[in-house]
Amino acid sequence: MEKALLVNVATSKREKDEAEESMRELAGLAAAAGAEVSRKVFQARPRVSPRYFVGEGKAAELARLRGEAGADLVIFDHNLTATQQRNLEDRIKTKVIDRTQLILDIFAQRARTNEGKLQVELAQLNYLLPRLRGRGLGLTQQGAGIGTRGPGEKKLEEDRRRITDRITKIKKDISGLEKRRLNQRESRRESPVPTVSLVGYTSAGKSTLFNLLTDERRYTSPNLFSTLDPLLRRVSYPDGLHFFLSDTVGFIKKLPVELVTSFRATLEEVREADAVCHIIDLASPDSESHLGAVETILKDIGAGGLPVVRVLNKIDLLPEEERELLVRRNADPAARTVAISAKTGQGVEDLLEKLRSVLFRRHRLYHLRVPKDKPEITHSLPRRAMILRRRESEHFLEFKVMADPAVIVNFLPYLEQGDPW
Repeated sequence: MEKALLVNVATSKREKDEAEESMRELAGLAAAAGAEVSRKVFQARPRVSPRYFVGEGKAAELARLRGEAGADLVIFDHNLTATQQRNLEDRIKTKVIDRTQLILDIFAQRARTNEGKLQVELAQLNYLLPRLRGRGLGLTQQGAGIGTRGPGEKKLEEDRRRITDRITKIKKDISGLEKRRLNQRESRRESPVPTVSLVGYTSAGKSTLFNLLTDERRYTSPNLFSTLDPLLRRVSYPDGLHFFLSDTVGFIKKLPVELVTSFRATLEEVREADAVCHIIDLASPDSESHLGAVETILKDIGAGGLPVVRVLNKIDLLPEEERELLVRRNADPAARTVAISAKTGQGVEDLLEKLRSVLFRRHRLYHLRVPKDKPEITHSLPRRAMILRRRESEHFLEFKVMADPAVIVNFLPYLEQGDPW
């Protein structure tokens, strides 16, 4: 396991106030990448140094601390220029990476599907391409470790033209996958079954809740970005009503622009949902700032206007009195907040009821009796209403459906009064 020094530089009072929180997150990212944090280094200065990002004295101190701690790399909680990175490596005599490179490294480890791997490689190449100027082969460091995963040494040793060609090829491949995803979204849009998108700060418990609601066995971990590739599954109510639940990568502050660009199609899954289920880790000391970060990203990707149910997760880690107070406070059916424990299942039934009220608030229960010589009616019905039950007699097909009253006007001649079931 590599040992890492973490470095944070604050150039304003706000950054200084947030430095501890930001470094906690960076330490979590380093651990997720497989590094052991040996020391954290802070510096406050009016502006960053164009040469070292930190001051020359701090750069000398980092070289000394690295030797004392036996660190294999230094990780900056910021984005470095190629020149700053090269100067720091020359001064400290070890590998130096920035926050974006660290996150890209984690994504490279986590991607499992072909689409995910292509998206990560595209993000890494877009990050590395402008850094080739003036560095040549020195950009690629032989050997394994954090910051060297992904496109691989051979690709990085190619000239700019060949890397540009690779980027073009990846974009073409991703475009084909995006078209398939777009077709899937178009099919869902024509379906009366709504979609709920799970969002939240990374490690908030999204995948644990996804597994619980869908009986899925998806991998979960306390590490940041433990799951990356998107997934869509059906969630059903006892009466047959159902919706699709989608889960994708967790959000994070200062999400690299390369990743936002590469994962545009994946993030559009959130924007196309009918509602958002925002998971908040109550046990995190930074839950308030995480909530704000997620809401900002939702606005940035065009999902800020969607109905949102806030899910206060991990109440099992709270003191009993505080836990009971939260549950009572959010018991109002009209409230868009619910306290749960995805681990124990407490409050999950309340969450499902709140989602039901959001997704199907305009829906009503109807019974239809359609003659068998009206196939155009029976064929169009599943695209307009959710069929809960169906039965057949000699001359008729009967349906128990949930639908918006605006839709059911197309089937008025076939409505049955009362409950024939």
